[in-house]
Amino acid sequence: MSTRALLRTLGPTFLRPPRGTEWAADVVRVLVALSVPVAAIGWGAIDLAVALLALLGAVVPRMLGLRPAFDLAVGVLSSVAAWSSTLDWYTTVYGWDKAVHVVLVGLLGILLCLIASDLGVLQDVRTLSVAALVVVCGAAGLAIGGVWEIGEWVGHTSLDASIFVSYDDTIGDLAADFVGALAGGSLLRWAASDRRVVQPGDRPTIGG
Repeated sequence: MSTRALLRTLGPTFLRPPRGTEWAADVVRVLVALSVPVAAIGWGAIDLAVALLALLGAVVPRMLGLRPAFDLAVGVLSSVAAWSSTLDWYTTVYGWDKAVHVVLVGLLGILLCLIASDLGVLQDVRTLSVAALVVVCGAAGLAIGGVWEIGEWVGHTSLDASIFVSYDDTIGDLAADFVGALAGGSLLRWAASDRRVVQPGDRPTIGG
């Protein structure tokens, strides 16, 4: 699928009537959206940015028409990750930081691979072996983790020194990201199935 063709489906797919588990995912999306002004008013610019990233994570799976259970999982984990940062759980709850990294980056690695597959950058994930999917998703997880850790360092050095950054924490986070993404690779075929992509001009129904 070309980039243009994919972009044309995002709006109609996002606006399709929900069914089944999609209702629960939509409720989570609304709650994540409501948390954006709460974070801005109650905490500040850094937490607003984190809340907006969580909202992006909650919106993209629906725009791509992905499996409802996966959509719900990404929305919930994105929100949990954002509020864990705002409420300082990463530094106050033992092991919480690494647990969230494993699960969330595992899901985001799947999401990145599916987008790459849709754009033709990556071979259709439904045709790849499980071993190949695990390797590819592991690489995607490391890429996501690397960008996030760079963002944390920039935030710590340029915006807010209270953002926690250390060598051990960074390496531990990247290791957790890699483990989560490797596990996510085994679920790529599952996540790529049961999709509802709406083409421009289609008229989806609630049962469709």
